[in-house]
Amino acid sequence: MTVIALPVSSLAHRARPTEEPVWVRWTLIGLALAFLTLFLFVPLISVFYEALKKGWAVYIAAITEPDAVSAIQLTLTAAAIAVPLNLIFGIAAAWAIAKFEFLGKNLLTTFIDLPFSVSPVVSGLIYVLVFGLQGWLGPWLAEHDIKVIFAVPGIVLATIFVTVPFIARELIPLMQSQGTEEEEAAVVLGARGWQILFRVTLPNVKWGLLYGTILCNARAMGEFGAVSVVSGHIRGSTNTLPLHVEILYNEYNFAAAFAVASLLAMLALVTLALKTLIESKNMQNDKGKNR
Repeated sequence: MTVIALPVSSLAHRARPTEEPVWVRWTLIGLALAFLTLFLFVPLISVFYEALKKGWAVYIAAITEPDAVSAIQLTLTAAAIAVPLNLIFGIAAAWAIAKFEFLGKNLLTTFIDLPFSVSPVVSGLIYVLVFGLQGWLGPWLAEHDIKVIFAVPGIVLATIFVTVPFIARELIPLMQSQGTEEEEAAVVLGARGWQILFRVTLPNVKWGLLYGTILCNARAMGEFGAVSVVSGHIRGSTNTLPLHVEILYNEYNFAAAFAVASLLAMLALVTLALKTLIESKNMQNDKGKNR
């Protein structure tokens, strides 16, 4: 039997069969950087450049004028209502789906994913069909002087609908991967349902919960399609920040439009920074558990 000795360098190369040549790696990195520069960095820089092109005075005036302040307040109000409600629903739905077996479990999972598959404009039209003046509940609401469409309640409902999946979908796989052993041990030790939730389940998914909440808040503040349908575009009353940007741009008030858009861009940057921080903390936490 003849044994053929291979050079060490050849063995090392064979030990890493999936390693690409240097030129391939640098080509892929260059393409990725070019893509990010063209579709992310350039538009982002352009927003701030156009917003500040006419000076700080024009910028400050654009974001402090009454209609802009009203849009900011309405955006924050809608997010302040939608995010906590989705937080409660997301925790409850994820806990039920991941930890229990019950009739209609698959149906509940499908309903949670529904906003991902339905266009936001369609969801807004559904609310118009239900609560509009000619809708199913419209005449009754008009008789009792209750405004939903073209008012704050409609905007809040539309915002809640489009942001429903974010927290639940972040928590479900985390809770499923952790199993039910710790909860079962807590039951054996005499813990009750709320104690198990707050002292066992939620601490194990705290980073995922925070991550989902941040994404939910970012989507709530940046939603355009569904809110556009139900708002009526009433300036100074039912315009959120994205809708206010659209109106300013259509009026050729570009400096003010980009100034207000820069607020949404800063929200995106803050969201990205928090997302990166949370992912880093989560990775550190996983490494600590594996040791």
